[in-house]
Parts: sequence; C-alpha cells; structure tokens
Amino acid sequence: MLTRRVLNTIDVHAEGELGKVVIASHLQIRGTTMLERLAHAQEHFEGVRRLLLREPRGYPAACAVLVLPPVETDSDFAMIVMEQGGFRAMSGSNLICAVTALVETQTVTVDSPQLTLRIDTLAGLVEAHVEVANGRAMSVTFDNVPSFAVELDYPLEVPGYGTVPVDIAFGGQFYVQARARDLGVELSKEQTPQVIRAGSVLRAAAIQHFAVRHPLQEGIDEIGLAMIHGPADVPSTDAGRNAVVMPNGVVDLEDPTTWTGVIDRSPCGTGTSARMAARFARGEMAVGDTFSHQGLLGTTFVGTVRGTTQVGSHEAILPSIRGRGWIIAHNQYVLAEDDPFPEGYTVGDIWGPEGP
Repeated sequence: MLTRRVLNTIDVHAEGELGKVVIASHLQIRGTTMLERLAHAQEHFEGVRRLLLREPRGYPAACAVLVLPPVETDSDFAMIVMEQGGFRAMSGSNLICAVTALVETQTVTVDSPQLTLRIDTLAGLVEAHVEVANGRAMSVTFDNVPSFAVELDYPLEVPGYGTVPVDIAFGGQFYVQARARDLGVELSKEQTPQVIRAGSVLRAAAIQHFAVRHPLQEGIDEIGLAMIHGPADVPSTDAGRNAVVMPNGVVDLEDPTTWTGVIDRSPCGTGTSARMAARFARGEMAVGDTFSHQGLLGTTFVGTVRGTTQVGSHEAILPSIRGRGWIIAHNQYVLAEDDPFPEGYTVGDIWGPEGP
C-alpha cells in the first residue's frame, strides 16, 4: 500500500507575512532546553522545513513555526521558527501567527477578552497579550526579549555600494541595518528588485566583517537579516519605514548575479525591536516612547520601549511590539513515498542559486 505523510498547518498572515503554524507535538522534537530542541530540529527536521517552505507547497517569502510543548513549567507553549535561511531563534511575525492560530482555534483556553500567553523561544521568554473579541485575536502585543545595539554607524565596505554606515543590532535575531539613501535605493514596492539586491549584499558583507554572539543565549551567533530603513510616508519623528531582506540562496560577493533575496512582507517584529534598540542607543528614543514601523505593503507594527536592562556589556531596551494576524487557510500538506521531490525544489526564475 502506498504510504503518505500528512502535515497539518494553520496558515496565518501577520500584517502581510505568511506563517504556516504547525502544531508539532506529534513530531517528537526532543530536548529539555530550547537549544537542545533547536539542535534536534536542525538534525532531523531540515527536510520538513524545506518541504513546507519550498515549492510546490511553499514560495520564497513563506515562513513557518513549530508550536511545541513548553520548556518552562509556567509557559504555555514553545516555538521554533523556520525561515528560508534555516531555523531561527525568534520571529515577531511568526509569533503573532502562532498566537492567532492557537487563540482562534481555541487550542489554548480563551476565558477572557484580555489573554496573556507565555512563549519559550531560543532567544528567551516572550509574553504575548491578546485582545480577543468574538473568538478573534484582534491584536497581539508581545513583550520581546531584551534588544540592544552592538555597533552604530560602522563604516562597512559594501561591494557595489561603497562605504556605507551601518548599525548592528539584536532584536531576537541579529540585524545589519542601513539607510536607504546611503545605498541609493527607494523604499517602495516598485523598487523591490533594487532593495533586494542591496540588502542581500549588505548582509553578506556584514557577515564577512562581523562575528556576533549573544552574550547570554547560546546558539545565536549569526547576522540573520538585513534591514534597509528610511522615513515613513507620513511626516513624523516617531515613525519609520523599512524593508527586511531575507536570504533565499547563497550570496557570493564576487558574483553580482547571486545578490538575491526576499522581502519580508510584514514590518518585521524582531527587526522593529532591533531598530528601536539602535534609535535608543542614539538618544532618538526614551523609555515610554512609541515607534510606528511600516513595511513595504504599508502595514504597521507599533513598538514601545517598556524599560531598560543589561545584557552582558550592552545596555538593552525592553521592547513591546503590537500587530495583528489573520487566519487564511487550514491546510493538509501531503507527501507520498514516491514523490520525486520529498524536500521540495527551487528553480532559478524566483529562487537564488543553490537555494537553502
């Protein structure tokens, strides 16, 4: 008899970014700590990540999140993020997707219009505060992990763009951030190819020049994403606009044909936290200030600096990020034993070379 493997997902978009939520208890990802679980997922579930995110079941901008039993006794669940570049410590949009899915399917107990959930991530504990009405998650505000700047205005030599002042900051993932005007690009949907090209080479150059490591959380030791930022399309000192470029293949700084990537469709939750950390370090934000951050679709995450703390030698902010998710599908993904593409595939028309 022909056997088939079935993966059920609840597909949600958070302000535009797709997250496939996998209630993954049945996958038996082992480990008593989040670091052990990440290592187990990387060793045994790389095929699942590729299957869900690559074609024919996925597309270059898709993400997914594994919802697991909690590690800490007083937490509600744990999560491991799957992006095109690999397994990640934390993602704000994917957290919003996961919380929305769990609340609206009543997988978690919903007994109040104001619900608080505690989530274990590799980056640390995150609390999500959910406004619920008629069974819907009308907004999700998560108290993110401490976020901090590592470098400000570092003169980075970026092939094809010259010397560009960049910030290196952590908001759940490490980011390299640069102003759009310094790269000669415009933050608009029409300029997306130019933004992607600049962001992909920016990240590759930053990785070549910077070795990063979280001082407290093991396993977080890579500049995962590039953010290109500028002013919002409304005049305001407490608003900004950004494009986060995610890898979709291998970037070779010597070969401009490989300078490809994918735009995060959301305003990016960990990226907004990292951007606020850099702004705070410059004196452009203070405790209690808010920051409205637009993505290229015009959707917005709103961040708030709740307070400060110390992370190793870094002064860090305690950011909160508010956004919303919408369930768009309940899917059953099927893999037959004779499927010629058991881990999906990539094609060079929309994927980068040697896709992840």
